[in-house]
Amino acid sequence: MIHIFEILKAILYGIVEGITEWLPISSTGHLILVEDWLPFAFSNDPTFTAEFWEMFQVVIQLGAILAVVVLFWEKLWPFSKKKSNEQKRGTWRLWLRVLVASLPAAFAGIVIDEVLEALTSKDIDGWLYNSTVVAVALIVYGVAFVLIERVNKNKTARVGSLEELSFRTALCIGAFQALSIVPGTSRSGSTILGSMLMGVSRTTAAEFSFFMAIPVMVGASGIKALGFLSYVGEASVAVPAMAWVTLAVGCIVSFAVSMLAIRFLMDFVKKHSFAPFGVYRIVLGVIVLLLGLLRG
Repeated sequence: MIHIFEILKAILYGIVEGITEWLPISSTGHLILVEDWLPFAFSNDPTFTAEFWEMFQVVIQLGAILAVVVLFWEKLWPFSKKKSNEQKRGTWRLWLRVLVASLPAAFAGIVIDEVLEALTSKDIDGWLYNSTVVAVALIVYGVAFVLIERVNKNKTARVGSLEELSFRTALCIGAFQALSIVPGTSRSGSTILGSMLMGVSRTTAAEFSFFMAIPVMVGASGIKALGFLSYVGEASVAVPAMAWVTLAVGCIVSFAVSMLAIRFLMDFVKKHSFAPFGVYRIVLGVIVLLLGLLRG
């Protein structure tokens, strides 16, 4: 019975990840909030549970990333026989923009994390991964979305397609992506927000945000997985079979749900603004703060 509950939790985490990874409402923030109420309980070792959760919430993003690859395969694959030579070159240029945009997040996620841990004995997760930080980030970015949509109302986007996206603009958008190191910010939310500030259309901003996620999330997942395996080896800890089962279930569910969430967002932004997501963030952030006060 206990194992069934753990699998149900993994399914819930996968659903939350699949929905919130692509909508600008923060997947990490939502996972932290859910974990506060429904933590995994297949181990009596609190250190192992903490290490596993830190890895789990990042690695299940691989399922979500696979959904992007499947849905946008033709646009992302430069060797497609259906493409002309010029179209293939365009695909390579798109990947170069994505890699350039990934540099700030890579710097923030690796260099800053190591420096912070060396100076304070706590990494970014230790300092920032709590419900209060999540709530504040949800509210701040929610307000930003509402205000930017009002300012941009009736304005024509300067960049209307991925082909029009310059390397300089891609790097600036990447700098906004680096801000998502703060939980509750939302990787997609920060990149879409940055894109709109740079004059990019909603549809192009959403697509580029999807593609930017591929190298960043694959890299982050690899780092977290290696860190967890290193901990297991150094501590000589036996990993329960249920841990691997929940990880697999979370990845599979996040993939399936992401397929639906991405389609929904692309259809939504063609007809609507991001303001409703901003309002949702503000309401959720206030609720989280109130619950924190009641629990405290």
